[in-house]
Amino acid sequence: MSAELLDFDNPWRPIYEWRQALGWGCAAGGCIGAAAALPLPTTFASISAISCALVALSRAYVAWNRQDSKSKATNTEKRFITVKEVIEHGQRAGKNGQLWLGTGFQWTDIEAGKMHALMGGGVAQQLGRKVSQADGAYWLHALGKETDNLIDMSLLDGHTLITGATRVGKTRLFDLLITQAIARGEPVVIIDPKGDHGLAENARQSCELMGKGNRFVYFHPAHPDKSASIDPLRNWNRKTELASRVAALIPSETGADPFTAFGWKVLNDIVAGLLATGKNPNLVELRRYIEGGPEDLLVKALRAHFRQNVQDWEVKSAPFIKRASKNPKCTNDVLDGYISYYKEVVIHEHPNVDLAGLISTHEHNRDHFQKMIASLIPILSMLTSDPLKDLLSPEFEGDHNRVVTDMARVIRDDAVAYLGLDSLADSTVGSAIGSVFLADLTAVAGNLYNYGIKTKKTVNIFVDEAAEVVNNPTIQLLNKAGGAGFRMFIATQTFADFAARLGDENKARQVLANTNNKITLRVLDSETQQYISDGIPKIKARSMSVRYGHNVANTVREEYTASYQEQSTEEEADLIPPGVLSELPPLHFFARLSGGRTIKGRLPIMQ
Repeated sequence: MSAELLDFDNPWRPIYEWRQALGWGCAAGGCIGAAAALPLPTTFASISAISCALVALSRAYVAWNRQDSKSKATNTEKRFITVKEVIEHGQRAGKNGQLWLGTGFQWTDIEAGKMHALMGGGVAQQLGRKVSQADGAYWLHALGKETDNLIDMSLLDGHTLITGATRVGKTRLFDLLITQAIARGEPVVIIDPKGDHGLAENARQSCELMGKGNRFVYFHPAHPDKSASIDPLRNWNRKTELASRVAALIPSETGADPFTAFGWKVLNDIVAGLLATGKNPNLVELRRYIEGGPEDLLVKALRAHFRQNVQDWEVKSAPFIKRASKNPKCTNDVLDGYISYYKEVVIHEHPNVDLAGLISTHEHNRDHFQKMIASLIPILSMLTSDPLKDLLSPEFEGDHNRVVTDMARVIRDDAVAYLGLDSLADSTVGSAIGSVFLADLTAVAGNLYNYGIKTKKTVNIFVDEAAEVVNNPTIQLLNKAGGAGFRMFIATQTFADFAARLGDENKARQVLANTNNKITLRVLDSETQQYISDGIPKIKARSMSVRYGHNVANTVREEYTASYQEQSTEEEADLIPPGVLSELPPLHFFARLSGGRTIKGRLPIMQ
């Protein structure tokens, strides 16, 4: 028989070793009994009994290990852990540059071979109906020896995608990752559309247990009395970014339709006017001048330009104002006079493209203007209605009853910002808030990247239910923020959610392609299952077949023949079959890490 056949063993076969141990144990007892009943040499009987007993113990040891593996397959208990214990795990792992990710083992072709052997023989048939009726395939975790899952932190710099159906453990995984990031003293930004109270409370407790409760920043529209104020337009590199940040929220199938383009132009003109007058743009100011018209802003911007570039501009512009007042069609003689003075005199020596854009916005046909910004005004209205008026457009000067900050300050202060979006109560507004925050983070990352500013520590960004808030700036954040020291963790239920949100399957694939690590809990969507499985190399799964044969003689003269044949075959199989992902128990996961390592793990529940 070949060595290949001798190596083959089905780990889920009946435990014949128990029978062998019993037989050898009886043999040992028989030797002792025979020595007592028969005139046999005692020494020989003792040696025989001891030899049989040793073989019995050896067989019992093998049987016990097999029994232990089978018993683990029926273990459905959940493990609980305190915040303090997670911090201790994280600190120990962090000293070696590692992350603690629950318990489990490396998933190789050995464990996959055992899985295929069990599925080939039938789970219920080999492990019992009770196992097959459990809430998930707990037996998968019995295929390897469970230890602490420790992951090299450098692998996480390539960002991480977490997939899983509802109520299978995505938020509990976030608990572990966030608590350890807090224990390392790194900045943390948590974007939580559904507003999980446990997630926020665990982050708060982690800060307090580290003796730095003031690191925690809480934002939630449903609790304005406890919420901090965060200005999402505070940080920018070029002023055009602010227009792009808000225009990205305009509903659009392509993102390049005339309404979006016109809305961007109007926003950019208003932003330029505000900056020209020395005011920091915010959402309230944008709404004010878009809804009410840019006339007042244009007057202030023209005066600021004249003061800076023209001596005695008040005297020189007076004739133009007087001429405008005599025009019966004039509704604002001061503004029209300033515009005439700028176009006829000032523009030749001191032109300004921002002023030209703001003037063109003012002079645009009012009826057509209102039609073109019809989709922009609702966006600004929802982001500036109470209580968001004070939460998203705060004044940074003066005394405040609440914390007032921005994303750059959160990162600079190593803060832990929890951003609850209240999407369950109002999904449209929650989605808009999350999108504008992500765009703000992209601007901060761009500033750090463009100017070579190194952050003191890695910035950890956690986005739960990412399909609710993902937008084009998020793709940029995934694509380029790694160089700025940003590390992202995004969670979703299915890959189709990204395509539905972005309106383009190619953009959805960009999100997937920019995450080097994939952590998969129970997934019910077949397309998502297939994507995960296809990204992992195949293995050779071994199976064994046995064949018996005999030939019964027809006459006495003919010989009787019989045959026995064993055949071991190898077939290409998935390291993780797609269907298995739908059978993972709650809190159990597969992780495919950058570099090719695959692990099977389970998560504790933080209390």
